[in-house]
Amino acid sequence: MSKSTKITEVRATALSVPASFDYCGRKNQHELGICIVEITTEAGHVGVGMTAITEESVVACAINDIAAPALVGQDALNIERIWDKLYWMMTPRGQSGYAMHAIAAVDLALWDIKGQELGLPVWRLLGGARPKVQTYATIGFDFFDREQLAEVATAWKARGFSKFKMVVGHNGLKRRDEPRPLMDVMREDIKRVEILREAAGEEAELFVDANCNLDLYHATWLAQRIEAFDISFFEEPLVANDVHGLRELRGKTRIPLAGGQNEGQIQKFRDFLLHGSLDVLQPNVAITGGITLCRKIAAMAEGFGVNIDNGGAWPFHNMHLHAGLRNGGMIEYHIFSVECLSKIFNDLPVPRDGWLELPNTPGLGFTLNRDALSEFATRPS
Repeated sequence: MSKSTKITEVRATALSVPASFDYCGRKNQHELGICIVEITTEAGHVGVGMTAITEESVVACAINDIAAPALVGQDALNIERIWDKLYWMMTPRGQSGYAMHAIAAVDLALWDIKGQELGLPVWRLLGGARPKVQTYATIGFDFFDREQLAEVATAWKARGFSKFKMVVGHNGLKRRDEPRPLMDVMREDIKRVEILREAAGEEAELFVDANCNLDLYHATWLAQRIEAFDISFFEEPLVANDVHGLRELRGKTRIPLAGGQNEGQIQKFRDFLLHGSLDVLQPNVAITGGITLCRKIAAMAEGFGVNIDNGGAWPFHNMHLHAGLRNGGMIEYHIFSVECLSKIFNDLPVPRDGWLELPNTPGLGFTLNRDALSEFATRPS
């Protein structure tokens, strides 16, 4: 083992990062949980990975207490070996959830180190298929009312974006016993999709995302009523990304279906493909086992002639996968997550006319803001 690539320290920090949006004179304040992982080698290289969309403090604990002791002393360039070691330590019976988030964060840090050690950006290590990637802007959050939704769409269109995504369903099944009936939620969704189409214009591409919050009946009901607005894909329409339900829904609507961003095992993606459940696979490097697993999923999708795109946010990590691979697709420029990431990372690329240019800096191409790391830490690091 080269002395330079021996792992000397692994540290995870749970963060709670605030973000605010001010539209139509009304401010929306929110916070997002993120887990940052730093892996240091004997030569002084520090790789930084991350994960989110789960309990960040639980993931940080799993990394610090379980993964870290097993990684110290390992060769950071043996990424496949480390991934396999963590798999059998943390998900020996094919579990997903927190453990796969932890593996994803560690894996990203290792690829960052590999790029630094070899003097190349990660996207070129993966194959260097293209120097820039196309983006779509996720702007249609439920905390925007109708007026705000139209204004934010107009503003981002003026910034050169022509592809937009909005949330539908709004935790529909989770809130089914609240005073607002699910059908009322979806009728409002139809109006909001219409507003977004009017604001974005006829030439824009629109996508909708239910975040796994609907059952087959309600997802079918909604999909059939928004088909008229020319939707390019319906993301995560069903609870738990139900393979068989998605296949049935796909036969009941003209809208293409997308999903997979929150799955952690390659076998679920295999089943999506074998059963014809999805038109677009969305492995996410910050959630789906890191770059190591996602590039295998992408290769499998290519064999089935199925597209891949980035869903689930974290564009600056996922852009390397999609720029590196021959069948890479679009990147989700999720304005909420981007606002948070801009506070904890330096030198993030800025999209121009809806495209992100890939950095030529070795590794992931951006660095950690250590002052922000201390400021947003939810517990002492």
